[in-house]
Amino acid sequence: MTTKITEQKMLLGGEWVGREQTLDVVNPEDQSVISTVPMASSDDAREAVRIAVEGKEIAEALSVRERMDILNKVADYVLDHAQEFAKTIALEGSKTIAEASGEARRTAETIRLGAEEARRLSGESINFDQMEGNTNRMGYYYHFPVGVVAAITPFNDPLNLVAHKVAPAIAAGNAVIVKPATETPLSALKLAEAFIAAGLPKKVLTVITGRGRDIGDILVEAEDVQMISFTGGYETGKSIAHKAGLKKLSMELGSNSPFIIWKDADIEKAAQSGVDGAFGAAGQNCLSVQRVYAHEEIYDAFEASFVDKAKQVRAGKKMDKDSDIGPVINEKEAKRIESWIEEAVDAGAKVLAGGKRHGAFIEPTVLSNVPENLTIVKEEVFGPVVILASVATFDEAVTRSNGVPFGLQAGIYTNDINLALKAVRKLHVGGVMVNDSSDFRIDAMPFGGVKHSGIGREGVAFAIEEMSEKRLVCFTIDE
Repeated sequence: MTTKITEQKMLLGGEWVGREQTLDVVNPEDQSVISTVPMASSDDAREAVRIAVEGKEIAEALSVRERMDILNKVADYVLDHAQEFAKTIALEGSKTIAEASGEARRTAETIRLGAEEARRLSGESINFDQMEGNTNRMGYYYHFPVGVVAAITPFNDPLNLVAHKVAPAIAAGNAVIVKPATETPLSALKLAEAFIAAGLPKKVLTVITGRGRDIGDILVEAEDVQMISFTGGYETGKSIAHKAGLKKLSMELGSNSPFIIWKDADIEKAAQSGVDGAFGAAGQNCLSVQRVYAHEEIYDAFEASFVDKAKQVRAGKKMDKDSDIGPVINEKEAKRIESWIEEAVDAGAKVLAGGKRHGAFIEPTVLSNVPENLTIVKEEVFGPVVILASVATFDEAVTRSNGVPFGLQAGIYTNDINLALKAVRKLHVGGVMVNDSSDFRIDAMPFGGVKHSGIGREGVAFAIEEMSEKRLVCFTIDE
């Protein structure tokens, strides 16, 4: 695949600018260079913050109607140019064209939600007379924007996860600086084009491209940045938290999601749900099914169904409509995943399907008999690899599900409502999906985790709340 995308500039406070030094954007499928973007410097990052400080006054002055109109126009633009967005997502990242098309449509929905939720960001009256001696007081609280939001986004959903930060930030009246993943900056830049076309005032939005080591710390540590919204790995998130100082943080830091299959489950439905959840986007999804715990009474039948369905998942060229999954983001990551598989095999694990690497492609891989102390059990694999295990009791399934430092979402298949409710209470996660895999999300729901999976919640309405502050107003009435 040798398609060439026009060389891109970055958006610095509403102005498109280039730089002498550039970064190549590489298609992971064949390592071809598809575009270049500016390599922003530390001075560029400081300038982005300076411009955003001016931009936050402009953003806050936009009426709710103006914010809504801009966001709705952006959503329309994305839909009108959906094929171009999908092609960009597929070329620079890991998704097949079918998966990328779905992301483009979903992005329009995310932005539309921002428009809808902007009107709902309201306050409440306070009954000050509930305390003795305050019958002459009345008041309320309302929301005001935090100011400047720095949004640091990952490669796996290079368009929709940018929208999940930019749309709420603008809906709440903030200026926002986006630092997209180094591997996948083109989708974010294309979304910026939509905001400019929709009439967003200059200085409200910046999309700055470059290496995190050159510009990341400046954005994170700047006193004029009031909030960091980060999606990425735990170690990076922990480093950001140490450097950020006294500012708001919202972090989605990945997971290692469990999926419990109880003995009363519909085996075929559960197996298909698990396969879809494990291998979509080549497993590069924070919600991906990584560990499956099936009751011993149905384990053999479940394993047979799961493996059969896994072997039908087609890894292939991303622009081929018949491909189910593409490569992982680069060959370095593929080699890491391969080493984790090999470590498991050396420790006695059985490969039931896949297990091989071909360049940046990892075959859809199913493992069993994997020792609990291995990296591939404890950490987030972020690739098309899933582990099957048998459990004797529900308590064992819950204990093993909780036995990792992550807790984003979990899935459970059962027809027993009492068991489902027990899972809801006992699983240490941010979300429990009953009769679905862990890999389920709509853009309106509160999304986030516990433990090493992060702090705060995304989902447009909840992100708007995070990107706002409450201001209390109290009147004393002379009578």
